[in-house]
Amino acid sequence: MINVLLAEDQSMVRGALAALLNMEENIRVVAQVEDGKAALEYLNRTHSETDAIDIVLTDIEMPNITGIELAEVIAEKFPELRTVIVTTFGRAGYIRRALAAGVYGFILKDAPSEILAEVLYKAMAGKKTIDPELAIAALDDKDPLSDKERKALRLAGSGKKTAEIANDLCLSEGTVRNYLSEAISKLNATNRIDAARIARQKGWL
Repeated sequence: MINVLLAEDQSMVRGALAALLNMEENIRVVAQVEDGKAALEYLNRTHSETDAIDIVLTDIEMPNITGIELAEVIAEKFPELRTVIVTTFGRAGYIRRALAAGVYGFILKDAPSEILAEVLYKAMAGKKTIDPELAIAALDDKDPLSDKERKALRLAGSGKKTAEIANDLCLSEGTVRNYLSEAISKLNATNRIDAARIARQKGWL
């Protein structure tokens, strides 16, 4: 039996995915959560229990902690778990970061329903499943942002001021301004909002 933790911020989509997977004889959705933060809280509470999670199935664009950030933490803290991403967005930047985070599957939500279960079975067998065309596109589009520039830019794109970003990231305002300035320069943007827009379109945030 494959025990799955499902992280998806849209409740209707979350319910539909859970119902679809629970129809499989050898797959069980043990828990459903609304974002990456809740997923990590669940894993921290339950990772040593008998019915521990085998696979974390997650969306990318979620509040608090994104699916890719979740995959990065899982790879470091729970290396025995497999992470599979199911998303609406096949952006090259997302795929590159997902591959770097060691995910075992990257599939789009408009893929045929039977593909989802197949990807989970392959993940449990240690096999990775990523659409070849998506993977090739990812290799051709390199993310120029550092992790700290990305975090600062994401917060700036949500409308936060420099002081708020500095507080959230535990940095000085001067350091935040430097990160944002570097990001703007790297993306040839006119300002921080424009830079955030460009980076989001590329899948780099």
